[in-house]
Amino acid sequence: MSRFFTTGSDSESESSLSGDEQVAKPVGGNYGKQPLILSEDEEDTKRVVRSAKDKRFEELTNLIKTIRNAMKIRDVTKCLEEFELLGKAYGKAKSIVDKEGVPRFYIRILADLEDYLNELWEDKEGKKKMNKNNAKALSTLRQKIRKYNRDYESQITAYRQNPEQSADEDEEKKSDDSEGSSSMDEDDEDGMGAAAFLKKKEGDGRAKFLKKMEEEDEEEEDSDDDEDWGSSDSESDSESDEDEGKYTSLASRFLKKPGTEEEKRVLEKKREEKAKKKQDRKSKKYEGDEDDNESGEWEKVKGGVPLVKEKPKMFAKGTEINHAVVVKKLNEILQARGKKGTDRAAQIELLQLLVAISAENNLGVAIDVKIKFNIIASLYDYNPNLATYMKPEMWQKCLDCINELMDILFANPNIFIGENIAEDSENLSNNEQPFRVRGCILTLVERMDEEFTKIMQNTDPHSQEYVDHLKDEARVCKIIERVQTYLQENGTTEEICRIYLRCILHTYYKFDYKAHQRQQGPAGDSKSEQDQAENEAEDSAVLMERLCKFIYAKDRTDRIRTCAILCHIYHHALHDRWYQARDLMLMSHLQDNIQHADPPVQILYNRTMVQLGICAFRQGMIKDAHNALLDIQSSGRAKELLGQGLLMRSMQERNQEQEKIEKRRQVPFHMHINLELLECVYLVSAMLLEIPYMAAHEFDARRRMISKQFHHQLRVGERQPLLGPPESMREHVVAASKAMKMGDWKTCHRFIVNEKMNGKVWDLFPEADKVRSMLVRKIQEESLRTYLFTYSSVYDSISMEILSDMFELDLPTVHSIISKMIINEELMASLDQPTQTVVMHRTEPTAQQNLALQLAEKLGTLVENNERVFDQKQGIYGGYFRDQKDGYRKNEGGYMRRGGYRQQERQSNY
Repeated sequence: MSRFFTTGSDSESESSLSGDEQVAKPVGGNYGKQPLILSEDEEDTKRVVRSAKDKRFEELTNLIKTIRNAMKIRDVTKCLEEFELLGKAYGKAKSIVDKEGVPRFYIRILADLEDYLNELWEDKEGKKKMNKNNAKALSTLRQKIRKYNRDYESQITAYRQNPEQSADEDEEKKSDDSEGSSSMDEDDEDGMGAAAFLKKKEGDGRAKFLKKMEEEDEEEEDSDDDEDWGSSDSESDSESDEDEGKYTSLASRFLKKPGTEEEKRVLEKKREEKAKKKQDRKSKKYEGDEDDNESGEWEKVKGGVPLVKEKPKMFAKGTEINHAVVVKKLNEILQARGKKGTDRAAQIELLQLLVAISAENNLGVAIDVKIKFNIIASLYDYNPNLATYMKPEMWQKCLDCINELMDILFANPNIFIGENIAEDSENLSNNEQPFRVRGCILTLVERMDEEFTKIMQNTDPHSQEYVDHLKDEARVCKIIERVQTYLQENGTTEEICRIYLRCILHTYYKFDYKAHQRQQGPAGDSKSEQDQAENEAEDSAVLMERLCKFIYAKDRTDRIRTCAILCHIYHHALHDRWYQARDLMLMSHLQDNIQHADPPVQILYNRTMVQLGICAFRQGMIKDAHNALLDIQSSGRAKELLGQGLLMRSMQERNQEQEKIEKRRQVPFHMHINLELLECVYLVSAMLLEIPYMAAHEFDARRRMISKQFHHQLRVGERQPLLGPPESMREHVVAASKAMKMGDWKTCHRFIVNEKMNGKVWDLFPEADKVRSMLVRKIQEESLRTYLFTYSSVYDSISMEILSDMFELDLPTVHSIISKMIINEELMASLDQPTQTVVMHRTEPTAQQNLALQLAEKLGTLVENNERVFDQKQGIYGGYFRDQKDGYRKNEGGYMRRGGYRQQERQSNY
């Protein structure tokens, strides 16, 4: 046998080296070279001859292992790289796979990887947190794996139906394959495939961490195995010497020979002995664990059965319960507050138990008030994260506890509470003096109001749960009213302003239907006592006036006064008190420095301006409505500016922390302003202003746009290849604009006021019929103006009676509109009073003349610029233009300035 494959003991290696062996040249093989002569150290190393199948499968399993590690740490980029390498390695092993079939471990990784990627894809929150590379890799790898798995659909389906059975079959197959393909030095070991080979390696690495007793047993077993290895080597050595001449090639020498029945029985026997030794080691380990348990340190329990813990005793048996003991216990409980590992629910239970003990021992109401303050604070601290909201049961507990606290305070007016009372100066037990307790009821109520807002922000607005939570607002408002009554008697001016603002914030956005009905006419007989009580209650307008005026007079902080002013304006605008709302906004000068306010106040300002614009529209003040809504609508971010949602942005513009902060500023859904109604009001206002202006300045080169958004919608409508009936609100407004441009007010009216638009927009107003009639009148008037601008060049004169019949307006209204147009020099005409006709003056240039005017104006500008540049180079200033301020020609006629042509003609006509 060649030295290269010698794996015997040292004595055998020495004996083999003593003789000079010659390797016979095999027939048909290119093995003419002498074998490599190795040193003794190198010959001691065991060498394993593995088949091509083992090598390929080991490469595949190594890549699979890397992919699984990457899946554990959610590194999708690494998964993508390794999957591509896995595909290439599988391609190299294609010839082996064709013979042996697709290995089970390969099918398993394909199925697991696809499930893993689908799980990541469905996790929306997780996808947002991914970096750019991982998100891109996820999309790419998901497409690749879905396409790749189509070829193995049947195998993957079979694996998913019974993954456990597939795993067992895989292990058996791997062991059988290793038995059939391993070399002679592996005959005495268990069969191992590629994955099992890896597991053995890991097992060898972990062996050093086992117990000492197990190590000794394993060493004994390993020594036995080594003896077996040595005997088998010597046997194989002798056999090789005998059979040296039998083989014609080197490859045929080392092929696996079919085992005999005796060898198989020996192998099976060794397996049974190994399994028996393993079982003995496990039993010894369990006995050792039981010995340790006898010392009392560990207790073996059945899985799934919870241990019943006794409630901790508040006080030792026989302890006298007095104020000092209870306060000391209270401080002990509070010291654990905020520490890591503290059970917050148990802390709240302990405080409630302490209240019960205090009541049993009649320690007085002052100690109850102090403990209840701490219970409410603990309820607020139950969720340490600012973004999370209180659970419903905790929220109800909080409301009940605050109500109980207010009952105690109203029942005992001799209890004084305040933030400025120090712990040392508290009086909890002396009945002869007024009780003094450290705490602030206003702070608790403000925090309660914030928690209510947080609950509403985090609840699905279209669910019944939102309605159930909204019912709690009545309880919240009742608590605020009770605290307001308490502070009016016992609080400072600053505290009263703060609680008034809380009351205002729960009132300003609500429409007072009872007051509205009373304004419409005398109320009928109420059917119930509740209706009578509501009718007799204070109007929201009177309430807002009283609370806001107090804040205007007494508040020393700008923020509270600013919020009160904005809420007051909003309430006026909501109830169609346009002039009061406008005057208050103008007198406050808030628009000058609102950009320096904090974001919640800016959101309130935006909401107020929007409500002011909608109010102006309802009153028919179209220009004021457009001006109020212009800033919000032109930005394209109305949803975000009103605090009604976030727009999708890239991570560069807003990171996750900023997004969380902005989410906490959102307005609850029941306070939202309808964005579609807002956009419709703005676009209709822009239409009523823009269409007549466009008709009047059709040929003006310097015509400016009143509303960019309206022009954008017109351009979108013009680009449509096929114009069908309008569907959306924007399409209705664009279609109405085109009709108005032609002077067809009836078509325009049909597009603006119809069943679809009524359902989407107009019926949402409190007095919908009044708004619709105002709209019809405005459409008639602006269509008349547009008609006169567009077709004035066609008429020499036109009767006002015909215009009145055409646009269904009364004669005085038509007369008024035309007179205003003539006075403002918008229409070159004169009125003939006896015949009630409008006489047109031919002052408007034709289209060709307009183009000539534009060309002349541009040429004049060019000449003037050239002359100025030339004069600067020559050092002469003034020159030809010294005596000519208004144009580029002498004042002898011609085009002196913009509009000169019209002025000249006008002078000749008059």
